[in-house]
Amino acid sequence: MQDPATSRPPFPRALVLLCALPAVPALLTAGVLRRLFRGGPGWEIALALGVAATAAAVAIVLRRNNPRQKRIEARLRRFFAPPRRLQFTREGKYFVGITFGVGFAAINTGNNLLYLLLGMLLSLIIASGILSEMSLRGLEVSRRPPQRVHAARPFLMGIALKNGKRKLPSFSIEVEDLVNGKPLDKKCYFLKLPAGRRQQTSYRHTVAHRGRCTFTGFRLSTKFPFTLFRKSRLVEDRAEVVVLPHVYPVAAPPPPLRGLSGDDSRGSRARRGDFHGLREYRDGDDPRDVHWRSTARHGRPMVREHEDETARRVSLFLDNALEGGAACAVTESQEALERAVSLAASLAVHYLERGYAVRLVARGEVLPWAIGPSHVARVLRALALLPTVDETIAFAAPPEPGVETLYVARRGVPHPGAPGRVIEA
Repeated sequence: MQDPATSRPPFPRALVLLCALPAVPALLTAGVLRRLFRGGPGWEIALALGVAATAAAVAIVLRRNNPRQKRIEARLRRFFAPPRRLQFTREGKYFVGITFGVGFAAINTGNNLLYLLLGMLLSLIIASGILSEMSLRGLEVSRRPPQRVHAARPFLMGIALKNGKRKLPSFSIEVEDLVNGKPLDKKCYFLKLPAGRRQQTSYRHTVAHRGRCTFTGFRLSTKFPFTLFRKSRLVEDRAEVVVLPHVYPVAAPPPPLRGLSGDDSRGSRARRGDFHGLREYRDGDDPRDVHWRSTARHGRPMVREHEDETARRVSLFLDNALEGGAACAVTESQEALERAVSLAASLAVHYLERGYAVRLVARGEVLPWAIGPSHVARVLRALALLPTVDETIAFAAPPEPGVETLYVARRGVPHPGAPGRVIEA
């Protein structure tokens, strides 16, 4: 997904046309008045209006990043947008063609039977427009995204449609989700929606890349009752879904230099950390670790053992730099970086699910140590929104001594001064 901060703003066509269209007749009027009447205040006023309208259009184009201008343009687009859009189906094209043929024959021949047939055909077209409008009115639609959406993994998007009419049902309703103003290739179909009822369904969709996916609205359409026309209307409903990186099972992640591997409970010992077990007292042990109840039961000194906290900590360093930063146009480099992000996410999920504390460090960003399912969500969201930076940006935190450090980077790129064990994606 493209970062909204770096994407190019859309061209303000509505405002430019609103200012440029009056400029053309104003300049033409000024030229005609000057040529016919050879002077006078009329042509000067028309010329001034034309120049002012042209200057306003140019100023709008130059200030296209102004938020106020964007709001005004959105209001104008909604105001001038047609409330309904009508498209011919294949059957509708044949039907309208036959209607024109019958009408042409009726006018040329004056045959009353042809006029009667023409009236019947026109009445079907009018009835189609009225009934389809009744089906589209009073509908409320909403979406229900899943809790997590991963890149390159299919997910189900829930769609709920409610008929707000008191008595009349709606028939043959198609709902299309709009992403950045364009409909998806998936549709949800509702055959019959009774009055005052709500129905739910879902469609399967896959987002190719991580980042922010903006849903702008819905398109409701129907072919009811004769499938001659497809009438549709747009419903604005903006929603943003954060697409998480693709996560896959890690076959054999490198074990930490110290501590546990997988579910093995053997690790280095320390006085702090999770309780590991009991053993006999040896010279040099801390007397504070003596377990007196076990000592009394066994008849010899017994001490407690604890897992070393640093043995269950993994620091993930991710190189999110490309030559030129976000402006890099090399597709292979971008795809390699996405593979590195996916590998880092998979490693983080692998270690967090096994009880490790994980820290994520990237160029310009750092996520501190934490454990548990909540940290899985934070790590995945941070990787989903991780920007591409220039190679001059340094890592946000240095490696910690005594902690296993994994350095995830693109394959085939030199890694001088890597802070830890290099893993290429």
